[in-house]
Amino acid sequence: MRGTETVKRLLALLLLLMLAGATMAQPINVATWNLRLATPDDGPDVWAHRKDMVKALITFHEFDIVATQEGLINQLRDLDTLPGWARVGVGRDDGKEAGESSAIFFRTARFELRRHGDFWLSATPEKPSISWDSRCCNRLATWAELRDKATGREFLVFSVHFDHEGPVSRRESAKLMVSKVRELGAGKPVICTGDYNAEPGSEPIATMRAALRDARDESETPPYGPEGTFNGFRIDTPADRRIDHVFLTPGIRVLKYGVLTDSRRGRFPSDHFPVVARLLLP
Repeated sequence: MRGTETVKRLLALLLLLMLAGATMAQPINVATWNLRLATPDDGPDVWAHRKDMVKALITFHEFDIVATQEGLINQLRDLDTLPGWARVGVGRDDGKEAGESSAIFFRTARFELRRHGDFWLSATPEKPSISWDSRCCNRLATWAELRDKATGREFLVFSVHFDHEGPVSRRESAKLMVSKVRELGAGKPVICTGDYNAEPGSEPIATMRAALRDARDESETPPYGPEGTFNGFRIDTPADRRIDHVFLTPGIRVLKYGVLTDSRRGRFPSDHFPVVARLLLP
């Protein structure tokens, strides 16, 4: 009888360990990637020549979430053909499909979409608009609250594209982002990604770092790849401008951080490198 009871206890312990393992948090590969809008001005780097590279990179590196910038609706629809993915986000010009987006893609086998939204980087963020010293175009942020189906953990992801010309716009946009992270996050883990058009040491990045953590700085392994994230399609020129960033609320571990420089036949899939962080939620 003692032997039987011992076996039963061991089996029960094994079952508990298996159940605990099934609900343990698994790392999430989150990438931010400015896709470069589709324009005929890019000559050999037009979207038609790049879209298969973009899809192949996402698949090979096993991204779980991809926060994009600049994608036009035809580009987003091309990425929609990746099996097992969904997206949220609107066009910045009309809040529907017109203009560039900051769309967020996520794997549906792993994540459930709980809620999502968009806001403009302006004094009137609830509608398509331009403020401060922005001149050329509306600027937009998209966010999604996701639930990890395996663990039940809920978290938010933001994708944003700051203005490339106006320093006041970038400064005010950073303040708005911090405010929205606090408002929408409501204490949940937040991953705030995007093309900030601002380098470390600038005022907008200092504002972000005052409230959030920089994934590159927090990586538990040495950062992989170059520091710079903008390549301008120039494969023979070192990338030295780090303008694409991943910021996090405290408690999220950064297991790895990298800037991926994949190319094909001397061509990059975008004029920005994808920035990826392997994260472990609290």
